[in-house]
Amino acid sequence: MKHWLMKCEPGAYAIDDLERDGSTKWEGVRNYQARNFMRDMRVGDKVLFYASNADPSGVTGLAEVSREAYPDPTDETWTLVDIRFAKKFPHTVALETLKNTPGLEEMVVTKKGSRLSIQPVTKKEYEIVVKMGRK
Repeated sequence: MKHWLMKCEPGAYAIDDLERDGSTKWEGVRNYQARNFMRDMRVGDKVLFYASNADPSGVTGLAEVSREAYPDPTDETWTLVDIRFAKKFPHTVALETLKNTPGLEEMVVTKKGSRLSIQPVTKKEYEIVVKMGRK
């Protein structure tokens, strides 16, 4: 099992939308590295749902991959995965908190210039964020 961080702007799709819908197609990714990460995803992989360009930006909940990569019907160069809702955190685990938390120093999202919408996360990083999100 792998762990991922998936970013989305709340105005486009938020954790509340995923909770309401139960699951969604993760569409609109137009970056080759992010597409390749989606191709590596397997059903059951764990996802940190991240609100970008929010106040504050950060992890708002959890999801999991429910369907592996398949062609984007609008352009088969690109792929989609489906994710399903797992949990909404009572509060956002803000980016600033992630940056200042021991054990998350190497987490991709904490690096300057990290704009990739899909990022791998280690199991340890995932567990630290989940613990903070449940507090």
